[in-house]
Amino acid sequence: MPETGKRCAFFTLGCKVNQYDTESLMELFRKRGYRVVDFDSEADVYCINTCTVTQVADKKSRQAVRRVKRRNPDAVVVATGCYAQVAPEEVSAIRGVDLVIGTQGRADIVDLVDLAMTKKSESPLVAVGEITSRTEFEEVPISCPTRRIRGFVKIQEGCGEFCAYCRVPFARGPSRSRKPEHIVAEVKRLADSGIREIVLTGIHVGAYGRDLARPNDLATLGLPWLLEEIHSIPTIGRIRLSSIEPIDVDECLIKKVQGLPKVARHFHIPLQSGDDEVLKRMGRRYQTRDYLRIVERIRQMIPDVAVTTDMMVGFPGETEENFRKSYEFARSLKFSRMHVFKFSGRPGTRAFNMAHQVDSKIRHFRSEEMMQLAKELESGFCRSLVGKDEEVLVEEYESRRRVVTGIGSRYVRIEMPGGEGLVGTLVPVRAVGAADAVVVAERLLLHEEGFESQGEK
Repeated sequence: MPETGKRCAFFTLGCKVNQYDTESLMELFRKRGYRVVDFDSEADVYCINTCTVTQVADKKSRQAVRRVKRRNPDAVVVATGCYAQVAPEEVSAIRGVDLVIGTQGRADIVDLVDLAMTKKSESPLVAVGEITSRTEFEEVPISCPTRRIRGFVKIQEGCGEFCAYCRVPFARGPSRSRKPEHIVAEVKRLADSGIREIVLTGIHVGAYGRDLARPNDLATLGLPWLLEEIHSIPTIGRIRLSSIEPIDVDECLIKKVQGLPKVARHFHIPLQSGDDEVLKRMGRRYQTRDYLRIVERIRQMIPDVAVTTDMMVGFPGETEENFRKSYEFARSLKFSRMHVFKFSGRPGTRAFNMAHQVDSKIRHFRSEEMMQLAKELESGFCRSLVGKDEEVLVEEYESRRRVVTGIGSRYVRIEMPGGEGLVGTLVPVRAVGAADAVVVAERLLLHEEGFESQGEK
C-alpha cells in the first residue's frame, strides 16, 4: 500500500514472545502505509508492548508512556501486551494513554489507532477482551523481521500451569497451539528471506500440540514432531528452542535434538529454586531430583550441551537454609548461564498474599550472590569450550579491531577475526580461548558451510 506519511514507533518490554508480537504489529502498520521509526524519534503513533512479570516491568511501561507524550503531545499512544491485559483500568489511567489493547484482537490495532485519532473524548479507548476462555491461536504472522539475522517464530500461546508467583496465565489465557502448516509456512518465508537462525518461542513451548486434533497417522504430533518438520526445510541454518519447562523434557525430545544437527545444542530449562520446600510452595510440578535426572540425561546423550536456567530468590518463606540449598544445587549443576530474578509480588497470584514475605534487602543480597555465581559458571563454561568446535551466527562487525561477534550453537558469545561480509552467516569455528563470558575462536572454513558465500568486505 502507498505510504500515508504517518510514522509509528515501538517499545518492547519482557520476553521473546513480546518481541515476536511487536514484529507482527510492525508488519500490520507497514501494510497500512505507516513508516516504522526508532522509538527515540518523533512519531505519530507510539506502541508500547508491556510486560507484567515484575513491578519493575509495570513501572517501565508507565515511564515509556510519559516519555513519548512529552516528546509529541499530539501522538497516539498505544499500550498493549500483558500489563494492559491484566490491568486495563490501571493502564488506561496512565496520563497520556490513548488506546489500550490486551493480548488478543491485535489484528485490528491499526483500525483502532485510526479510531483513536478521530475520537473527541479525553478518555482512552479500551479494547481488552476476556482471555481465559480462548481456545484458538490468534494468527498475526510475520513475513520478514526487521533484523534479517535471527527470527522468532511463535508456535504457541498461553499457559495453564498457574505457578504461585506468575501472572502470565491471567495475561495470556490457556495454552493454544498454532497450526503446524502456519508455522512451517512462516519458517520457510523467513528462511527464504535470509534468516539463518529460527527461534521457536511461546509461553509454554513444551505444551505444543496437546490441544491440536491429531490425524490418525500423526498420533505423536507435538514439539519433537514439529522440530523434525522444520528441520527438513533446506534453507534453514539453525533452529533454537526457547524456554522448556522441566515437566516437558522427555526422552523423545532429547533424542530428537540429538538426532537433528541443525537444532542448537542448548536447552533453557527454568529451575526457579534448588530447594524442594520452595518449589512446592511455588506450585512447580517437580523436585530437584527430577530436575537433576533430566539434566544428567541430556548431558549423557548430547556431550558439551549448554543448559541455561532461570533462578528466583526471595520467594515468600524462603529461609537462609532454603537459599543455601538452592545456591549449592545451582552450583553443582554448572549451568552455562543463569537468569536471576528477585521475587516480585504480583496482584492476583497466590504468592502475593503469602505469609513470611522476604525483606527487600535480603532479596537484594541473595540476588547479588546468585548473580555472582551465574558469572562464575558462565565464565567456566566458556573456558570448557576451548579446543572444541562451534558454529557461530555472526551478528556484528567491529571495524576498528577487524573482528566479528555472534552467538554459538551453545548460546555463548563468540568473537573471531573477520570482515563485515560475514554478518548474517553461520561460520564453523574452533574455540581457542575465553575471556569472562566471551569465547575467542578461529575459523575452520573460509565460507559458511552449506550456503552460498556472501564474501568479505
